[in-house]
Amino acid sequence: MGFVNPTPSGKWRANWRDPEGKQRAKTFRTKREASAFLAQIETQKTQGSYVSPHAGRLLFGDHAQRWMRTWNTEITTAARDGSVMRNHVLPQWAAWQLSKIDHMAVQEWITQLCEKHSRALVVECYRLTSGVLKSAVRNRLIPFNPAEEVRIPRKRKRDTDERIISRADVRSRLLPAVPQFYRAVVATAAGAGLRWGEVAGLCSDALDLDNGTLRVIRTVVEVGGHTSFKPFPKSSAGRRTVPLPSWLVEIIREHVRAWPPSEQGPVFTNTVGKPLRRTLFRSRVWKPALVRAGLLGEITQTSSGAWVGSWTGEHGDPVSAEFITYAAVVKEVARHAQGGLKFHDLRHSYATWLVDDGVPVNMVQRVMGHERSSTTLDLYTRRTDNGDRILRALDDENGDDDANGPVPVR
Repeated sequence: MGFVNPTPSGKWRANWRDPEGKQRAKTFRTKREASAFLAQIETQKTQGSYVSPHAGRLLFGDHAQRWMRTWNTEITTAARDGSVMRNHVLPQWAAWQLSKIDHMAVQEWITQLCEKHSRALVVECYRLTSGVLKSAVRNRLIPFNPAEEVRIPRKRKRDTDERIISRADVRSRLLPAVPQFYRAVVATAAGAGLRWGEVAGLCSDALDLDNGTLRVIRTVVEVGGHTSFKPFPKSSAGRRTVPLPSWLVEIIREHVRAWPPSEQGPVFTNTVGKPLRRTLFRSRVWKPALVRAGLLGEITQTSSGAWVGSWTGEHGDPVSAEFITYAAVVKEVARHAQGGLKFHDLRHSYATWLVDDGVPVNMVQRVMGHERSSTTLDLYTRRTDNGDRILRALDDENGDDDANGPVPVR
């Protein structure tokens, strides 16, 4: 049992032994405060919830660094989380004592972040901050997590979120706008529903054009501008065989004929034979292709021969500028226009085409590499908006099979 005794300065000291048997003490103004504190300590020891009142003096930054060293996640996940910690979380909390962080301070910080950054980044900042504090609770440094029940504003859907492109637009508008060297990359994402890393990691040993199939058995990951092969896909379900439509087989066949891959090497590379880098591909190939295809911004030519580019700015405001050459206006619109189709939206579009065409969910799940059919249902059945299917189901005589829907892939 602990005890309370007076100090020479006229205050009162509460004395006790922690669960490890070490002598501890804390000073209070009055004997009543010291006795109440000591009773609380004894209760915590009995219930197994004891937290040293001095442990919370540890700085958030010191505990965060130790917590980060315990991560055993994928290198891409660790790189992303490490970047968020360094750039957003630690600048805010590193110098704070763990015991000084309260719910209101965390909520105020989250609210301020929402005014400057996307909701996705705010969610990551909150998750990592809460993770450090949860670890502090588990290690008996603080009694509870002050980040619990912090409110993050709900995400609002925008027109630029997760766009779906029709098969007709992919083949007649997007692919012709992509440089020939990279055309098969975009075609494979759209015609086989692969993730970026799966496209970049596709090697010749996993491609069977004679039988019209490819196998997803490895991916490419990019961290800090450096790429490396990972000898397994995102999940166990990600290891799969995907059938290829005939139009995609021809595009890939033309690509490997023009740029033969090395034995068991990647089918798609950059111009110097190295694995594709997503960041460079997006800025140098993908966005300019969207502009040329008329899927991002708008380009017109004046009577004097000049080119005018119009696009939506960062804050939703309309922007336009005049340029001498077509190449210059494409570069400017691609660099500054907001929104537009994302490369990953090709995968979403692929799944939506399959669902719209009545392919059973279990088959869509398998070719998409989802571990659970609920993922497929949640992501894609709510995206299908082909009204002709509804009219056909109701035997509406005006419901034409493909009047407004995408062109079927053969």
